[in-house]
Amino acid sequence: MSGTVTGDDGLARPEWASTDETMRNYYDTEWGMPVRDERGVFERLSLEAFQSGLSWAVILRKREAFRRAFVGFDPDAVASFEASDIERLMGDASIVRNRRKIEATIANAAATMALRASGGLAELVWSYRPASTPAPETSEEVPSESPESVALAKDLRKRGFRFVGPTTMFALMEAIGIVDTHLVGSHRRGSSGVW
Repeated sequence: MSGTVTGDDGLARPEWASTDETMRNYYDTEWGMPVRDERGVFERLSLEAFQSGLSWAVILRKREAFRRAFVGFDPDAVASFEASDIERLMGDASIVRNRRKIEATIANAAATMALRASGGLAELVWSYRPASTPAPETSEEVPSESPESVALAKDLRKRGFRFVGPTTMFALMEAIGIVDTHLVGSHRRGSSGVW
């Protein structure tokens, strides 16, 4: 069973955040902190979709390239992408070149814009915050989905979103602070102020 690992700085982190400096910095400063603005949630949703089937470390290392390629994840700008933009992105080796995921990001931008009339993407995603959060002591105890992530995925698909399965939505919920899956022994447990 893998619990926390104490780093040379004396701080306990999960194994995935204890060896690679990029992952460690992401874990220490961003992962699990509340994100409640449209662009921020759209960026995280998009990156989680690109991560599907890949390592999060790969996506994190390409994050700035993704931001350039998708105009800072401005939903209005991304929703206006045309076939020529898709081909440009397919030729951009600095991002993950997956046509289905690129097309999904464009469709998700349009779906994000459509949600504005009813409160917006961030409000919808946060409305699936559970009544309680997991309290895992080991990595093996961290769930990969929840009833709320299943319901959120279903709701988003109904609204035209793609690459938003229950596991991907649970990862989004972890990343933006809706649930706190920091291991109980981690120095980051409870740091979001949400739980």
